[in-house]
Amino acid sequence: MISIYLDEDVDVLLKPLLTAKGYSVFTPLDEKMLTISDREQLEHAIKLKCTFFTHNRVHYEKLYAEFIKENKEHFGIIIATRRNVYELARRIARLLEFYSADSIKNQLMYV
Repeated sequence: MISIYLDEDVDVLLKPLLTAKGYSVFTPLDEKMLTISDREQLEHAIKLKCTFFTHNRVHYEKLYAEFIKENKEHFGIIIATRRNVYELARRIARLLEFYSADSIKNQLMYV
């Protein structure tokens, strides 16, 4: 199953909602990574072999492009607009039903 790393701008309620759906979920608070740069957050998610989830579209689209130029692999980036956290958990789980940890590698997706 895919593990997920939540960006620090994501509602903390998303972690237990996704955990209840069977996902392993990590947060910057859990990992003592609060206030660390976006690139460092993504690199930490890579170390944990996690798909990265954020609301920060502009910064992570740029990081995605940089990773392509640098031929750096990652375990997927999911970007979502802010919405009801229960709806967000449902959408993420529905999206991830169609992917394995291998097939989501290096993908940029929107929910």
